[in-house]
Amino acid sequence: MMKNLILLGSTGSIGENTLDIVSRFPDRFRISALAAGKNILLLEKQIRKFNPSIVSVSDSKTADALRARCSGLKTEIVAGTEGLLKAAAFPEGEMVVSAIVGAAGLMPTLAAIRAKKNIALANKETMVMAGELVCQEAVKAGVRIFPIDSEHSAIFQALSGNQKKDVRKIILTASGGPFLHTPRGQKEKVTPEAAVRHPNWSMGKKISIDSATMMNKGLEVIEARWLFDFPGERIEVLIHPQSIVHSMVEYIDGSVMAQMGIPDMRGPISYAIHYPERLPLDIPPLNLVSSGMLSFSPPDDEAFPCLSYGFEALKAGGTLPAVLNAANEEAVAAFLDHKIGFLKIEEVIKKTMDSHQIRTIQTIEDVNYADQWARKEAGALIEKLQGKS
Repeated sequence: MMKNLILLGSTGSIGENTLDIVSRFPDRFRISALAAGKNILLLEKQIRKFNPSIVSVSDSKTADALRARCSGLKTEIVAGTEGLLKAAAFPEGEMVVSAIVGAAGLMPTLAAIRAKKNIALANKETMVMAGELVCQEAVKAGVRIFPIDSEHSAIFQALSGNQKKDVRKIILTASGGPFLHTPRGQKEKVTPEAAVRHPNWSMGKKISIDSATMMNKGLEVIEARWLFDFPGERIEVLIHPQSIVHSMVEYIDGSVMAQMGIPDMRGPISYAIHYPERLPLDIPPLNLVSSGMLSFSPPDDEAFPCLSYGFEALKAGGTLPAVLNAANEEAVAAFLDHKIGFLKIEEVIKKTMDSHQIRTIQTIEDVNYADQWARKEAGALIEKLQGKS
């Protein structure tokens, strides 16, 4: 049976992997809509190959340029926030792959849920910022959210066929990124070019930096809390440098269910978009003999304090997770622009969190307020840090 997909973030790594799967199974998937930023060269190729009904880009200037390149094609090209929301809720689509990076993915994901579309979620920030609201909207609309993050996909699979009451805890694994064994003093001089070189995964720049600081795991802890409805006290993180065991679930009888595989995002993407069936992918099988020793260790909060910030924000609740996320996005962008040093990322995040007066989240406006407040506060801190450098 053909499934019509809406792909938000089509020119990113998750987007390209999703389209690779679609191209290999044209009898099972069709692309109804695409959304991207400004990469019109790649987007034009995607339009010509997949023939979507509608495509959204970041702004009207980009839209005009794309229309000129795609003249004669039937694809409708829209722009800006309005265009993105239109693509996300496009009637033709049955499932939305939410793969836009950062807070920008929240509103289109909500629009898709309200349009009664199932979600394949790669945008963890949606759950970090507004997890409770998003889950409530999904229940109201009668739709499901399927995780694409490798860790959350692993938990989803390890929970399959079991009862929630029998779970003792869920265990997220973390590679530790490129600086797992780098002394803290040496991180002062880390460059963006070095920080984006993840040892196991091929990812976009922002998530690669999050992996290097381990903020990605702090965000994933919050995401796991809402996706699986487990409190932070029952979520654990272990360092697993080999990235073979993607995450685990421990049951009350002592059994531990682990999902394993080589690091390739096409596995969790295909499981999310084709659930409950699996697709015959051309991913090399896991060879445990050649993989060598698999090691696990507790995280070092002194070396990677961003992980503890995630637990702190989750425990405090309210608007603090949204503040954490926004401050991180601003700090990572500043680091990538060579405006602040690597260790200043965590400083900006912590000071922004400490300055925030936590509010209860009742509406999406509360989330957006916290997001904008944190960006302004973090921006001011970044300017001060630049002045000292």
